[in-house]
Amino acid sequence: MGANNGKQYGSEGKGSSSISSDISSSTDHTPTKAPKNVATTEDSDRSTRTLSTPSPGLILPTKSTSLSSPALSINGHESTSPSGSAETVAMVHPQPGTQTRSRQSKGQHYAPIDLLPDHALLQIFSHLPTNQLCCCARVCRHWYNLAWDPRLWSTVRLTGELLHADRALRVLTHRLCQDTPNVCLTLETVVASGCRRLTDRGLHAVAQCCPELRRLEVTGCYNISNEAVFEVVSCCPNLEHLNVSGCSKVTCISLTQEASVQLSPLHGQQISIHYLDMSDCFSLEDQGLRTIASHCPRLTHLYLRRCTRLTDEALRHLALHCPSVRELSLSDCRLVGDFGLREVARLEGCLRYLSVAHCSRITDVGVRYVARYCPRLRYLNARGCEGLTDHGLGHLARSCPKLKSLDVGKCPLVSDSGLEQLALYCQGLRRLSLRACESVTGRGLRAIAANCCDLQLLNVQDCEVSSEALRFVRRHCRRCVIEHTNPGFF
Repeated sequence: MGANNGKQYGSEGKGSSSISSDISSSTDHTPTKAPKNVATTEDSDRSTRTLSTPSPGLILPTKSTSLSSPALSINGHESTSPSGSAETVAMVHPQPGTQTRSRQSKGQHYAPIDLLPDHALLQIFSHLPTNQLCCCARVCRHWYNLAWDPRLWSTVRLTGELLHADRALRVLTHRLCQDTPNVCLTLETVVASGCRRLTDRGLHAVAQCCPELRRLEVTGCYNISNEAVFEVVSCCPNLEHLNVSGCSKVTCISLTQEASVQLSPLHGQQISIHYLDMSDCFSLEDQGLRTIASHCPRLTHLYLRRCTRLTDEALRHLALHCPSVRELSLSDCRLVGDFGLREVARLEGCLRYLSVAHCSRITDVGVRYVARYCPRLRYLNARGCEGLTDHGLGHLARSCPKLKSLDVGKCPLVSDSGLEQLALYCQGLRRLSLRACESVTGRGLRAIAANCCDLQLLNVQDCEVSSEALRFVRRHCRRCVIEHTNPGFF
């Protein structure tokens, strides 16, 4: 940037170059050779290097989709990305001082962005992702100091399937701990979803350095095991949001044995997690959910989609130990039936959201329990529950008048009679899906349209509904989006 900033870079520039070289060796590429004069300077000052800023190449996203698009190099010129494997590229940046000397020889020069005050630059930096913020830290000493302002590092987001996420987290947490040795008090959110190379070593670095962590998302990181999750939960007492969906090795959420021993009997073994997503954790069984329920009594949002080993017995412990659950998803848990819904109904007035899609063992009996004891239910997804009939839908409509969203698609026993009761008692309904409900005709849709004027979405795909009925819906519900497969309606 400005000529006055290049000379001031000092030791930070050398430290950054050292980190860049170290990072490039951790990738699958051959390191880029630096110019001879730069290498000589690095060798002479090797003893004075200090750990500075992580290389942005460590956390640059994978560029496998745009092999021929030009990329902006460090000196501002366009360079074409080489074709080859879709690996994460580690960039070795030249020292900033070599670029500013040529400018100073021609005269003093300032870039327009150099004229911005610090608070404006901080505001700009606050909108940058983690990898771009690291790039800004390598421009000059002034930007280095601004980019590592603690207020900018409450969140770290890493992306890329081929990213060396373990090393990225180690280097970032080490740098953020420089002002407060061995602990980072500013980092509250870590998102590494889709980083398939992330292992227990990366989460170990987070657990040891970030005691104020409140949110952790590691979706699809299938190399993570129970031990790493236990350590994070034990070392980060303020953790409230945990997403381990797709982590097939995770079978439970609990404290480590050492942390359990240190807790007083009065405190017990409680974990402060409120939001837990364990969708696609195929190894989760009843015993694991029982342990989660007993250790996480503050749960309010729990998502267990496609946890196919869970049965009704596990839900009994959930209702017993987690009475504050507001949202619960059991979609595709095919072993869950009416007995399980009876246990879920014990949540009573707290439950607002319930998804039991494709749970084929659920019938009117289970829906009746939920309708009777959970009158504040706002959302119900019962798609694919083929045992649900108009009788169960009538109980739901009469007992849950505040229902806003309902999905009963692929329920062949739901007909116009059930829709008429729904229209009579749930006039605040906004979203309704009747996809592939073979017994639904225009009569039921007219009843819905005449009474539910606030309807915003109606799905009648694969239903035998006439164009006249759809026009009636559009005329009475002007803001409603109609999803259909009727070629005569447009």
